[in-house]
Amino acid sequence: MSVERIMSTSVVTVSMDDSLSTIREIFDRHGFHHVLVVEEGRLVGIVSDRDLLKALSPNLGTASETARDLASLHRRAHQIMSRQLITLRREAGIQDAIETFNRNRISCIPIVDAANRPVGIVSWRDILKVIHAGQSPG
Repeated sequence: MSVERIMSTSVVTVSMDDSLSTIREIFDRHGFHHVLVVEEGRLVGIVSDRDLLKALSPNLGTASETARDLASLHRRAHQIMSRQLITLRREAGIQDAIETFNRNRISCIPIVDAANRPVGIVSWRDILKVIHAGQSPG
C-alpha cells in the first residue's frame, strides 16, 4: 500500500515571510500540528506546533505580557522553520514511511511530487490507523 492512500491532502502552506501570528492562527483554527513552508510552490521548510511554542513568549496572553512578548508574534516562518526536510513521494510504500519515522526524530513526513511541491502529509498517527484497522502496512 502506498502512502498516497493514507496521506492527508489537507495541507496548509505558508510563505517564508508569513508571521508567527498567522501560523498560530492556523494551528488554533484547524487543529493542525504542522504547516509546510513553500516558496514559489516548492517545499522549503516545515513549522511544527512545538517549533511555534518554543519561538513564542510564554507570557503571551498573561497579565505580565510586555511589548517584547508581543513582538515574538512578528517573527517570520523562515526564522523558526526546519530546513532539513525528510520527504517521500506519493508512490512510496507505508513500510518506507515507517522506516523513515524509525530512522529520524520526526512526527510527520511531507509528501512531494517530482518538482518538490507538497501534495500531502503523513503523520505517525496515519500509520497507526492503518495498523489498527488490521491492514498490512507492507
